[in-house]
Amino acid sequence: MLLSSCGTSAYMPNVPNVPMFTQKGELSAGGHVTLKGNITFNTAYAVSDHFAVLLNGAMLSSERRKRDYRHNLLEAGGGYFTTFGPNNNRILEVYGGFGGGSSERTENHENEETGEMTYERHDANFNKYFVQVNFSSKRKKNLQLLGREFPLNYGTALRASYVDMHEYTLNNVPGELEDNIFLEPIFYTRLTLNPAVQLQYTSGTNIGLKNRDILTASYSVFSLGFVINVGSLEKKR
Repeated sequence: MLLSSCGTSAYMPNVPNVPMFTQKGELSAGGHVTLKGNITFNTAYAVSDHFAVLLNGAMLSSERRKRDYRHNLLEAGGGYFTTFGPNNNRILEVYGGFGGGSSERTENHENEETGEMTYERHDANFNKYFVQVNFSSKRKKNLQLLGREFPLNYGTALRASYVDMHEYTLNNVPGELEDNIFLEPIFYTRLTLNPAVQLQYTSGTNIGLKNRDILTASYSVFSLGFVINVGSLEKKR
């Protein structure tokens, strides 16, 4: 297995969608940004008391002295959710879906003697298929801060993704296509700012099951963002 490293990959994992649904009619939307500047947008809607649909996207555009990098991803899915435990305050969600994305990476190399710049450009388009299991808790634990109490929710998401290139070029010359299977476990904590808005911190890792040159497990998920949830069971009580 190839563990996450500081290299550069054609695939950058997005923050998994964890809507924490409890009943029909709930709507969840969130935005997160990672340490690398990858911005994730997640939306979900509970179409019944146990079934929900998801739509996720991510984008990154970075220009630096040694490397320019752009990454885009869009995925859709659906699955099952249920509550259990004391007062039904624990949530189990199982989702699956598919999507696609693109990656553009340009490595900038400067000759120290002549100052001449050379460039190495990688372009990739890929498909993605994923399954994930979310376990969350809405048990009441509070954080006391500035004389106020903020309820905390927490949980984990275990996601497996199969990513398959269907196009790849190196300096506009077709290159070898790759695929990989990524295991992407994450842990998150949500701090409730008001009944509908929560601040979320996410930490996780990325493990590639195949040894690849381009589709490697080079990025982990460390992000900060907001999640908005309306129509929840707690608000109707």
